[in-house]
Amino acid sequence: MRFGVLGPMVVRRADGTEVRVGGPRLRALLAVLVVDAGRVVGVDRLSEALYGPCPPAGVGNAIQSQVSRLRSVLDVEVERSAAGYRLVVDPGEVDALRFEELVARGLPGEALALWRGPALRDVGDAPFAAVCAARWEELRLRAVEDHEGASVGLLRELVAAHPTRERLVARLVRVLHREGRQAEALGLFERTRRLLAEELGADPSPGLLAAHGEVVRGEGPVARRVLPAQLTSFVGREEEVRLVGAALGASRLVTLTGPGGAGKTRLAVEAAAREPGEVFFVDLAPLAVGGDVPRAVVSALGLREDGMRPVTAPVARLVAALRDRPVLVVLDNCEHVVDDAAALAAGLLVRCAGLRVLATSREALGVTGEVVRPVPPLESGGVGSAAVRLFADRAVAVNPSFRLDPGAAELVVGICRALDGLPLAIELAAARVRSLPVAEVAARLGDRFRLLSRGSRAAVARHRTLHAVVEWSWGLLDDDERVVARRLTVLRGGATLAAAAAVCGVAGVDEVLPSLADKSLVEVSGDRYRMSETIRAFCAARLAESGEEQGVLRAHAEHFAQVAAEAAPHLYGAGQLVWLGRLAAEHENLTAAVRWAAGRDHGLALRLAADLGWPWWLRGLRAEGASLAAEVVRAVGPTPPAGLAEEYLLCLVNASSTGAAGLPGSPSPRDPLPAGLAGPPARPYLTVLWGMAHGVPKLDLAEMEALRDRLLGSDPWSRALGRLGSGMGLQYSGRVREAWEEHAAALAGFRAVGERWGMALALAQLAELARAAGRVAEAMGFLDEALALSRSFGATEHTASLLCRRSEWACQSGDLDGAAADVEEAAVLARSQGTVETLAQAWLGAAEVARRRGDLAGARRWCEEALRVCPRGWFGPEEVRASILVAVGRVESACGDRGAAVRAWASAAASAREWGNQVVSARVVEAHAELAVAEGDGVRAALLVGAARGLRGEVAVVDPEVLAVEAAARAVLGDAVFGEVSARGAGLGADEVAALLDA
Repeated sequence: MRFGVLGPMVVRRADGTEVRVGGPRLRALLAVLVVDAGRVVGVDRLSEALYGPCPPAGVGNAIQSQVSRLRSVLDVEVERSAAGYRLVVDPGEVDALRFEELVARGLPGEALALWRGPALRDVGDAPFAAVCAARWEELRLRAVEDHEGASVGLLRELVAAHPTRERLVARLVRVLHREGRQAEALGLFERTRRLLAEELGADPSPGLLAAHGEVVRGEGPVARRVLPAQLTSFVGREEEVRLVGAALGASRLVTLTGPGGAGKTRLAVEAAAREPGEVFFVDLAPLAVGGDVPRAVVSALGLREDGMRPVTAPVARLVAALRDRPVLVVLDNCEHVVDDAAALAAGLLVRCAGLRVLATSREALGVTGEVVRPVPPLESGGVGSAAVRLFADRAVAVNPSFRLDPGAAELVVGICRALDGLPLAIELAAARVRSLPVAEVAARLGDRFRLLSRGSRAAVARHRTLHAVVEWSWGLLDDDERVVARRLTVLRGGATLAAAAAVCGVAGVDEVLPSLADKSLVEVSGDRYRMSETIRAFCAARLAESGEEQGVLRAHAEHFAQVAAEAAPHLYGAGQLVWLGRLAAEHENLTAAVRWAAGRDHGLALRLAADLGWPWWLRGLRAEGASLAAEVVRAVGPTPPAGLAEEYLLCLVNASSTGAAGLPGSPSPRDPLPAGLAGPPARPYLTVLWGMAHGVPKLDLAEMEALRDRLLGSDPWSRALGRLGSGMGLQYSGRVREAWEEHAAALAGFRAVGERWGMALALAQLAELARAAGRVAEAMGFLDEALALSRSFGATEHTASLLCRRSEWACQSGDLDGAAADVEEAAVLARSQGTVETLAQAWLGAAEVARRRGDLAGARRWCEEALRVCPRGWFGPEEVRASILVAVGRVESACGDRGAAVRAWASAAASAREWGNQVVSARVVEAHAELAVAEGDGVRAALLVGAARGLRGEVAVVDPEVLAVEAAARAVLGDAVFGEVSARGAGLGADEVAALLDA
């Protein structure tokens, strides 16, 4: 029997059934015996537990009577001796005693898994219960403090209850830091520091100070651990786990090899879970032969884009994300893409010094430095062997009455030997114990497992050892189960019951699917049904043989086209995050549907890709979405089907955002108006894509009105987007008051429909305008709200960009420490996503901090690094590059190299003129004015100061460096002359300003 006291008391038999122990005194008696399981408990202690300080007369007889009642409900002995009573059970069968043992052995994670709530809470108020509960609670706190995998939620709960327990606080600080929540970590430390001072008159302990220092210094970068959750226990591989860990300590590439079903994946997951630092799991099984391995790794690492930046090639993006980070990547199921997996692993290992790779494959990758570890079968030599324990564990899970008695044990040993100790085959055999006696399982498996143990040369190589096992399971299915099993294989990444019903087309799927799960052909995870890859491949072959494959694939594509179409209108309103989550859960199915339709039904492919373009951008999957859009465009050719011109244009614009080559009729990002669009698009995000492609257009009023009529609909979201676009144009033209009105209206419009993306953009623009007007607190409020909205998407690139903006403000206000902290956080986020444009922004911020601190050599290095990583192409990266060049010129000017400074500013000015960016143009002019002051030319300085103000329009100057230049020129010329000359500068046209700079 098993006894649980960590939470409400529970007693279970070996078959899992619960034993009811009624009455508070009977529970108290059992509790005091359980706490000392296997040891004698004296009558005095029992008396106190049952009756407190006032026991009844004849207490010994009363206790004996209670013991008799307890014996009548338990299946274990309660021994009586002269010294007292003893519960005859192994201490390991009591959760609290097992908990103590695991804590003592340094296994806090396993220990905490036993905790169900406050201990002994339903056995009354006996003193022994309070003492034991307090001891276990203290052990629990220590386990949490020692457990690197403790969740933020649990830690928050315990810190709230124990706010001055510094080891606990330090653990939460580190976990928050690991998850990239540095601001929360620093806030928690500061609250704890104040509390310690106020309540205890003490300073933080060295341990807590060390955790705080790690956050401040950016040590131990964000440690993400992305491994698949396991639904079953891990049996019989402890030594292999240790050996894999040792191999990973000695080599940066370890490959686990063995036949299908040998347990390579599970062993890799268990070994990776015990490694420190960041761990990512990449399942390559869904890829077709010749599939895009780098793109699969990019997706698994969560390298998303926020829809505002250009993208890089997958390998370059991986290098950018993994360089100088201690990361373990598990590449699972490499055998069908072994060449591509080997090439990628070799390239990344050479270029990323902190990377380690743990691969699983039917064959070695064949890369220099690789350590190959064959995964052996489970040892099956006797009753205590790992194979037999695995069979028994899985058999009890499906049939709680199963007993490994001597007769069954002998049969199970024979079954495991016949299966060569292959874990998957053993688990499939054990699953039959649900409906067949073990003797019948052994009898039925005999012939088939002889075939399995030898392997079939006629079978597909990938299934040579497991084919017979799955075929035997297939032979036990009824007709409906077979139909559902083979049709279910077209669903990738699992399926909900509704999706399975729509695609499989079989009545009663809600009964058939659970039946398949009972027979171990389908796994259940939450609300999704999944097939293992081995079983899926077997069933897919049956689907191909049936002749119904294309019909099922069409049903699959049409169903997910309906899902995408249903989601589309919700992505512009309050249901945005909910529907994005639903689409994310179906990501693999949606991708597969687009690819099938591209080859079979161009109209369906265009509708799918068009509906998915916006959620791809919102979720930061721009590169993947653009790649699929390009596939669709190439499949369709230069002429779209009738009635699908808008969908075709959407795919073209989306595909061109990555610079895809060879697209028929690909639009230029400089075209102000999209051809082939008769009116406002039915999918309003086309307007967003087009605007991001060409930035602020150089159009006259008539052209702008034509653009508005062409691209903007009358729905509330489109109207808000129009106000946002108008505000940006006015803002770049220096018309601040009008820009404020437009952005405020845009924000109100987006708030009205509950759309977070638009709200974040409008808030960021209002923050800029409020700050330019000197309303610093209001500006920070806007920016903080924009940051919160950005974080809700997980769009870390956009978050990093907003942090760069806040850093710039802090720098200009003199808070160089705050600016440096924001830059560091932005760089961590940008590097974790491999977003090089945002990383360039961060390095520009670092250069500005260094320059204002007087570290010109450091500023030069940061500028060089920012230019090195900054891409080219669209409006955004060109603005970043031009801003970096302005900073380069300032650094060179401060170093005395006037020629280098002027050349850098000339490049920045040329870019600003090309893209119509007056903000950058004004920065260039201000930099020239600073140089003129340094050279003693007050008239030129005043003229340039005025020209810069003319370019800025109504935007106030808040940078103290620019204000200092103006003050210096005024001091040289006097107020009257300065005013006259600067006014003349403000009236210069763009060509005149350019000529002035050239002079």
